Amino acid sequence: MTLKEHLEVLLNPLLEDGNCFLIDIVMKPSKVSQKITILVDSDEGITIQQCTSISRRLAKQLEELELITEAYTLEVSSPGLDQPLILPRQYQKNVGRNLKLTLKNGEILQGTLTNANDSQITLQLPLPKKKSKVPVEDSSLIRTVELADIAKAMIEISFK
Repeated sequence: MTLKEHLEVLLNPLLEDGNCFLIDIVMKPSKVSQKITILVDSDEGITIQQCTSISRRLAKQLEELELITEAYTLEVSSPGLDQPLILPRQYQKNVGRNLKLTLKNGEILQGTLTNANDSQITLQLPLPKKKSKVPVEDSSLIRTVELADIAKAMIEISFK
């Protein structure tokens, strides 16, 4: 079992306590110490206190089990707005927000996330900026996309 798999097993009961879910485990080795970043979230958003609690309990288990022998830094945090959406649960949490999608075929879509389930999402695309002589049908502004077809999905931040 790899270190990442061990961490996932150790994290499962810790995350269930606070109705949290694991998004990703990122391990970056360096000359001084390995950095382990664990990204977690919950449907209601995760607090600093929850991250601290998970970090302390996980660090205690890592010390007891002696899974990591060299120096390391452990960081537990929520994904920032600069992190792409990965899991279906993240899309469901962000219904109502504006997204920018890059599809695997290279197409880029921008719009408001109106619906999300375990396999697909629905975007409400904006009206074209240029006025068309032919009226735009509302149905053409709704786009359903399979999660498997998405290469990258980012929340668009608006300061308006």
